[in-house]
Formats: sequence, structure tokens, C-alpha cells
Amino acid sequence: MKPLEQALQDYLSIRRRLGYRLREPEGLLRNFVVFLQSQGARYITRSPALRWATQPAKAQPATWAGRLGIVRRFAMWHSAIEPRTEIPPAGLLPHRYRRRPPHI
Repeated sequence: MKPLEQALQDYLSIRRRLGYRLREPEGLLRNFVVFLQSQGARYITRSPALRWATQPAKAQPATWAGRLGIVRRFAMWHSAIEPRTEIPPAGLLPHRYRRRPPHI
């Protein structure tokens, strides 16, 4: 198993033992690790994380920010193991989902 894949397995295992279900984040993080491997990256850096988070061009900016937030949490955890890991800054994609006002 490759180092990023093993790190992801460990991360998911620890988070699950803490009580998190991680249904959606697990799939997204697996997709992210595959993306990094296809790019030839051996550790997490800011630019591939940003490219991956904004990959679905037609998605809402809030979706991009959510995807980057998931990667950011994983990168924070992984930085304790791999010092070359870059944690994407918190305000890199600063957008929140805003519900439309109801039409009455």
C-alpha cells in the first residue's frame, strides 16, 4: 500500500473510533488521494488540493469550499506524520452556502 493510502486508512480509522461516520468525506478523500497519485504527488500540497477542490467546474462555490475543508482537516492530521505536507489556508475558498429566500 502506498504512503498516502495508508495515511488515509489510518485517518479514517481514528476518526471512526472517535464516533464519526464519514460517509461522504471518505469517498471524497479517496478520490483526492487517487488524484494526487495521478499527478505524481507523494505528499499533500496547496496547489493540487486547490485544483482538486475546484475540479467540478459547474459546482457551487460552497461545494468547492466544503471539499477543500475536508482535505484541509486531513492535511492537518497528516502534517504530524509527513512534515512536507502543506495545509491549505482556512480562507482560501471563503464561501458558505446561502439558502435562497422563500418565494411567497
